[in-house]
Amino acid sequence: MAQLMDGAGKLSWVLLKSVMRFTFMFFNNCVAIPSYCLYLLLLQPLRIWDSSAFWHIEGVMFKWLLAMVSSWGWIAGYTVTEWGDDVRDISEEEAMVIVNHQSTGDVCTLMMCLQDKGTVVRKMMWLMDHVFKYTNFGLVSLIHGDFFIRQGKAHRDKQLIYLKEHLEKYYHSRDRKWIVLFPEGGFLRKRRETSQLFAKKNSLPHLTHVTLPRLGATHVILKTLSAQQENGSVGINKSKGLQWVIDVTIAYPKARPMDIQTWIFGYRPPTVTHVHYRMYPIKEVPMEAEALTDWLYQRFVEKEELLAHFYNTGSFPPPDGQKEAASRQMTLDPMWLCMVQSFAFASGYMWYNVLQYLYCCLF
Repeated sequence: MAQLMDGAGKLSWVLLKSVMRFTFMFFNNCVAIPSYCLYLLLLQPLRIWDSSAFWHIEGVMFKWLLAMVSSWGWIAGYTVTEWGDDVRDISEEEAMVIVNHQSTGDVCTLMMCLQDKGTVVRKMMWLMDHVFKYTNFGLVSLIHGDFFIRQGKAHRDKQLIYLKEHLEKYYHSRDRKWIVLFPEGGFLRKRRETSQLFAKKNSLPHLTHVTLPRLGATHVILKTLSAQQENGSVGINKSKGLQWVIDVTIAYPKARPMDIQTWIFGYRPPTVTHVHYRMYPIKEVPMEAEALTDWLYQRFVEKEELLAHFYNTGSFPPPDGQKEAASRQMTLDPMWLCMVQSFAFASGYMWYNVLQYLYCCLF
């Protein structure tokens, strides 16, 4: 009986905590997102007068919004340990980031672990499924200039044309540096069986922890954003053009992905998500479709090996020539998170009073 009561007490606490977290996040969204939109509406004259200053301010506020999402997980004890290359060294250079995709929590994890990477968060562009356009964060991403892509053969060719036009119109004009995409084109649990059947039919590697990537968006991004030299080869340009491809592998303990519901309700015990980085200079990345397909497949075969090693040992394998892999704990400043949240609620209160005053004056 005592054990039953103890279990009931723990369940009651989890439910109460979930309700409290959901309530906080609901109001957090209600004050932060409208404030972001209203500030940018107020700054439209600046956009005409000095576009770079406008997008600088927008980028700062965009980073703060992503920091709020990060704080939801941070408060619940969801942290990140990083492995592999230190990408902070190239935070001011242009890069394409390719990430394995297991669940909706992957986006939240990236929002958290990129917060301490210089100006990356405010200068990044996301490629995401068009469904995200209709979420609470969809309007923010639309204003920021992210690209929503529709999946499926019926839309594929048109979407790639739209992507190319989007990149040409917004990427450099808004001073974007990193572009993030999930080449698998869907969640692991949804695509694994189809990917394995395709691999078997075409004598490709059998993958369990990732799926075979799709080439389309990756190829368009590389061809559109890479600086071309006169001889047609791809070169590194300090002011324009992609200079790196960053291969990011996200691993969850016991292969249990975190989803957005977990971040919102916080019902899972404190969890450490592991993120592995590997950097490739753009000159090592082939541009032709067939060679790029082989290169991209090889990256996901390596991801499979990394994840298999992690799930067996609890750590990623060491780099070549080293006996042990070094990890580093990614940290967020609690005081900074409190300041960002305080600014959001203060802004919400201010805009509420401004709009109420205008309404009374007009009506």
